[in-house]
Amino acid sequence: MSPTETATPAPPMEAHVQSGPSTGLPSPTDRPNADIVIYDGHCRFCLGQVRRLHRLDWNRRLAFISLHDPEVARRFPDLSHEQLMKEMYVIDQAGGRHAGAASIRYLSRQLYPLWPVMPFLHVPGTMPLWRWLYAQIAQRRYLFAGKVESCEDDACAVHLKR
Repeated sequence: MSPTETATPAPPMEAHVQSGPSTGLPSPTDRPNADIVIYDGHCRFCLGQVRRLHRLDWNRRLAFISLHDPEVARRFPDLSHEQLMKEMYVIDQAGGRHAGAASIRYLSRQLYPLWPVMPFLHVPGTMPLWRWLYAQIAQRRYLFAGKVESCEDDACAVHLKR
C-alpha cells in the first residue's frame, strides 16, 4: 500500500455476532411472530446457551438478537444497555418482558423439552434463589467461556473481574 492510501477499516465485529446466518439463529425478521430472546452476542457462554435454546425450540417459537445489535435499542428503548448486560431478556408476543431467571422460568413453560425442569423453577418461594443463582452465573459468564474478539471496549471488562 502506498503512503497516500489508507486501509479500509474492517466492519465492526458486532455485525458478526448478531442473529442470522453467521450464528445459525433465526432473527426477529425471520420469525416476526416469535418471542424474542435478547442475549449478549459478545459472550461465548451466552451464544452457546441460546444455540441450545434454538435446538430445543421444536415449535419455532423463538427469535434471537444480540443486545449489541442497534435494532434492540430501536425496538426496545425501555431496556437500557446496562439492564441487557446484566440479564438475558425474553420479549413475549404480547410485549411482556421476562428477565434473567424469570426468562428461564418463562421458557420452561414454552419449550416442551424444558418441561421436566418446570416444576423446580415454579416451586413457590424459590424465585429469589433462582435470581441469585442466575446473577452469579451472569456475572462470571466471560470467565466460563470467554468472549468473542469483538468486545474491544470496556463493556466486557466489568464481567472479567475476579
